[in-house]
Amino acid sequence: MRNHTQQYINGEWVESASGETIDVINPATGEAFGKIAKGNAEDVDKAVEAAHSVYLEFRHTPVEERREMLDRIVEEYENRKEDLIEAITDELGSPLEMSEKTHYQAGLNHFTAARDALDTFKFEEQRGDHLVVKEAIGVSGLITPWNFPTNQTALKLAAAFAAGSPVVMKPSEETPFAALILAEIFEAAGVPKGVFNLVNGDGEGVGNPLSEHPKVRMMSFTGSGPTGSKIMEKASRDFKKVSLELGGKSPLIILEDADVEEAAKIAVKKVVHNTGQVCTAGTRTLVPESMKEAFLEAAKKEMEQVKVGDPRKEGTAVGPLVSRKQFDTVQSYIEKGTEEGATLSHGGAGQPDGLDKGFFVRPTIFSDVKNDMVIAQEEIFGPVMSVITYRNLDEAIEIANDTKYGLAGYVFGEDMDTLKDVARRIEAGTVEINGAGGRKDLPFGGYKQSGIGREWGDYGIEEFLEVKAIKGYFK
Repeated sequence: MRNHTQQYINGEWVESASGETIDVINPATGEAFGKIAKGNAEDVDKAVEAAHSVYLEFRHTPVEERREMLDRIVEEYENRKEDLIEAITDELGSPLEMSEKTHYQAGLNHFTAARDALDTFKFEEQRGDHLVVKEAIGVSGLITPWNFPTNQTALKLAAAFAAGSPVVMKPSEETPFAALILAEIFEAAGVPKGVFNLVNGDGEGVGNPLSEHPKVRMMSFTGSGPTGSKIMEKASRDFKKVSLELGGKSPLIILEDADVEEAAKIAVKKVVHNTGQVCTAGTRTLVPESMKEAFLEAAKKEMEQVKVGDPRKEGTAVGPLVSRKQFDTVQSYIEKGTEEGATLSHGGAGQPDGLDKGFFVRPTIFSDVKNDMVIAQEEIFGPVMSVITYRNLDEAIEIANDTKYGLAGYVFGEDMDTLKDVARRIEAGTVEINGAGGRKDLPFGGYKQSGIGREWGDYGIEEFLEVKAIKGYFK
């Protein structure tokens, strides 16, 4: 059992004020495999006070010192590689290979990207006789999601540290152990007391008091739209800055000249990656009417090759969903798709054969989907693809943008001019052409109800800064 029932406050491991605990469930078995502290407002207040007591000192540390601190964090992070991989596989159900190549690596990338950004980031700029200064905003509250236990924590923490903002972090109570290892990493790396504080618990006990605390000047949250709205409402009472990365229902547009089999391969990957628990998942696949049958045949072949199973067995590509609640949610959407009249082309409700324990689901493809159906409009957060046909490019763009979300988009084809035109017309914070990879210093965030602000690299650092104009500084 992994039992870690202390909070990390002011550079020390301390008992939680409530004395209560939360069970952490292994999604591959459905059974508890550890406990964490169930924090409350008293824990939050202690953590915020610790951060507040050092925010002026940390704000004014030389940039080179912060860069060196991030360098030490990178070194200690690499030292804990196996521990992080094991924790992520246990708490998220991520296959071991993915825990290493996606989750572990993403965290490392964010720490190195923030460190490297400090080489060129300008915290001061002269404009005539005047000075523009960017300085750390102050105590920042971070609330991170369960689906990427190192990616979403590292990108916020690295940016805050680079900016000079001390933090209080509440990780998800469903995937808390990777965050606890990060606390140990920061301790080993010599992060100054009070700069990093971790309070485990649930949204009511920790998230709410953190969002409302008067000495917190910025809230950074990744998660669902309804929760983001509540955080924004609470933060608005004393005009905190907010950075929100919320849901998505990303379109994946396949053009007339695309290679059908290659497009199907990438489309399936975008749906099943991390068991579909990805805010940027390309779950609305838009194909020309003339290509529908060929695409469905190719997509079903690809989906049949996806191995769902024990995340610790070699060759497993897709593990379980994170919880019973998420399992039930995905099942309800699959049932809803059938009720709405979509054609079930692959998969369906229930668990895969031989996987009756844990929260495993069947990767699913719906065809004959209309864009006003629930399965085409709401974020399912599971491996469910909705195939929608279009007659011409203008209709494809109209369908793609007909959603309250705008986090990501994808386009596949041969003619580069057309690809560029479609990418520009999709209303989303990130658009990917032909499966192109990305850099960790590109901006990440969404349009519309997919959020406010941008993360990653220098864009992430900006979120933790205030801008000051000092007039007549050089006279």
